[in-house]
Amino acid sequence: MNGAHALLETLMESGVEVCFSNPGTSEMHLVTAIGKTDNVRSILCLFEGVVSGAADGYARLSGKPAITLLHLGPGYANSMANLHNARRARSAIVNIVGDHAVWHHQHDAPLTSDVEAHVKIHSHWYKFTDSAEDLSMAGAEAVSAALSGAGKIATLVVPANHAWESATKSYDRIKPEPLSEVSIATLDSCTELLNNGRKTALMLGGRALQEDTLELAGRISESTGVTLLGETFPARLQRGVGRVPVARVPYFAEQAIDFLAEFEQLILIGAPAPVAFFAYPGVSSTLFPDNCLVSSLAMPDEDILQALTDLTEKVDAPNTFPTQAMAEYKVSSDELTPTTVGQIVSSRIPENTILVDEGISSGLELFVQTQNAPKHDWLAITGGSIGYGLPVCLGASIACPERKVVGLQADGSAMYTVQALWSMAREKTDVTVVLLNNSSYNILNVELYRTRAGEPNEKTLSMLDLSNPTIDWVKIAQGMGVSASRVNTVAEFDHEFSRAMDTHGPHLIEVILEQQIGAAINR
Repeated sequence: MNGAHALLETLMESGVEVCFSNPGTSEMHLVTAIGKTDNVRSILCLFEGVVSGAADGYARLSGKPAITLLHLGPGYANSMANLHNARRARSAIVNIVGDHAVWHHQHDAPLTSDVEAHVKIHSHWYKFTDSAEDLSMAGAEAVSAALSGAGKIATLVVPANHAWESATKSYDRIKPEPLSEVSIATLDSCTELLNNGRKTALMLGGRALQEDTLELAGRISESTGVTLLGETFPARLQRGVGRVPVARVPYFAEQAIDFLAEFEQLILIGAPAPVAFFAYPGVSSTLFPDNCLVSSLAMPDEDILQALTDLTEKVDAPNTFPTQAMAEYKVSSDELTPTTVGQIVSSRIPENTILVDEGISSGLELFVQTQNAPKHDWLAITGGSIGYGLPVCLGASIACPERKVVGLQADGSAMYTVQALWSMAREKTDVTVVLLNNSSYNILNVELYRTRAGEPNEKTLSMLDLSNPTIDWVKIAQGMGVSASRVNTVAEFDHEFSRAMDTHGPHLIEVILEQQIGAAINR
């Protein structure tokens, strides 16, 4: 047994079932070890940003870490943008980064880099192995670290010689650090706030946005009149007909400030205090009023389910809770817009669909129009680093192969990780990508106006324009093995989307939209 085989045995003992990979020479012994087992599914991705994004999507739906297999410092660097999103989503991921053999570093070969400087940026836990024997134990430690608390990113750096040198054994699973308990004093303090008669909101995020915890929050709302708010970009929000609705804090800072102006108290549950995504001239970075008291019931690494259960008892909450009503299916216009797209998606998706939102400027309206859809999970771009949507669709489908996955995807951000389409086809995933094509970085046209950067000229606007040349998404998707079509009317989209919902396999529907800058601002 060599170090690579011992590591893989340990990872399997620790519950790892999936590897998203883009390996290189330094990882060939790990590739060989994975190839000799039927217990770890290996999924090749053509770019490391797809690897990390897919691991993020897998973790959000499964609650378990996949392993990523990355090649030295540059390979890890290519994964960083989606690791940023994964860290914000509190996704459990184990990165395995191959490195040069220990003695090879002294020669400063072309791929030599400061791997530690790379991995420490996003990793809650990281380790460089000392030997082939240490490698196996480090695998158990990495999985334990990833599963600790709400979810962490753990990175194991493996010198190539530690993978090929002899090892004697694998190791059993190491129990992860559990969620922390919320103190009685905190529960008592939050109970007092709920009973003092001031205008109060529960600010919900992370684990608090799943169905069981939302029902508890809904019961508290029924008892105390507290308003339920959700963070703007949730890792996983379970919503739709029959579930407890929450009002999402708006993305645009000016709207969010108005939205939160009435509240005298905010109680944070799995979410940070709301702040503006960016700084703007003359606009406050904090979105809640200066005189608003901000308190916390439970932080992300605390036991949110138990805290809400205890709080329902403290406030003598009833067993009833508000639920989202069903809306009659109706398309409001013959024009193909984010509104009509959202209405058709809402009416056609089956229950338990996973909606992955990287609609960017269109996503604001798509969220509104799908609130009356059948029960579904809504996954958002938690860290704001674009190129997350297609890879997260891939990972979510691997985690839940029996569920439909629909990616609500902007054209500009899709180009960052377009390689995910190839992996979707190779793995025969049940993903439908609704590619919202306005041939523009439309959200940046909005932000150009909001930042008051000055009157744009033709050269300025060209830096945000994707129409010269126009990207042909149907040809791109078909070239990667994905069934694809282009639609220009509401009727065409309804037909193609319904067909995708009725059949298994990856589909891409290119929806031709006009640029609607004003609509994005006004929503």
